[in-house]
Amino acid sequence: MPFALYQAVGLALALGAGDGMEPEKPMKATMVHYSGNVQGIGFRATAVMIARDYPVTGWVKNLTDGRVQLLVEGEADAVTKFLKAIRDHWKGQIDKEETEDQKPTGKFKKFEIAR
Repeated sequence: MPFALYQAVGLALALGAGDGMEPEKPMKATMVHYSGNVQGIGFRATAVMIARDYPVTGWVKNLTDGRVQLLVEGEADAVTKFLKAIRDHWKGQIDKEETEDQKPTGKFKKFEIAR
């Protein structure tokens, strides 16, 4: 076997190729504040139900000023799809959506209603 091939095989093994595992995908965290008719309509419970369809974690809660606050973490693609599903479900109720990307903490086990 030529030396260059040995190098390529060694590099592939060192990078984890061939072990059946996919490379780790980038994680994302997004804080969202929703305004509009977003309290008293089941927004939080529905967000938890929607989250079951996506590999995301985090929480959702009502704020005293009438907004709903949501923090979601997961792979970037899953976070984007989850937030789109929330937006699509509540399109007639959300007047404003403010998002802020944050550093993922990885400390959440599931997506739930925060108290």
